[in-house]
Amino acid sequence: MKIKEVKKENGDKKIVPKKKKPLKLGPIKKKELKRLVLYLKNGADCPCHQLDNLSHHFLILGRKVKGQYLLTAIHKWDKKNKEFKNFMKKMKTHECPTFQSVFK
Repeated sequence: MKIKEVKKENGDKKIVPKKKKPLKLGPIKKKELKRLVLYLKNGADCPCHQLDNLSHHFLILGRKVKGQYLLTAIHKWDKKNKEFKNFMKKMKTHECPTFQSVFK
């Protein structure tokens, strides 16, 4: 994902993506993905060094809480890093549980 802009809004950090390519969609629909905005709760004053240079591609993980998408992790997309490659392989094959499968 490429990031278009980062703003401060009501004590949160608002991240507006420019280009998005989902690795795993989970419960999010493609329609929601088009107008996706991520929030870093209480992160307006957080010194996130990952967001200093917005020209890179990022791997972004998040979850939906009360209609808002919260940022849980962000990492610079680095194909040369061996640990990153191993993580990506595991992410692609890992089956994420859904609430329906957990509570059945």
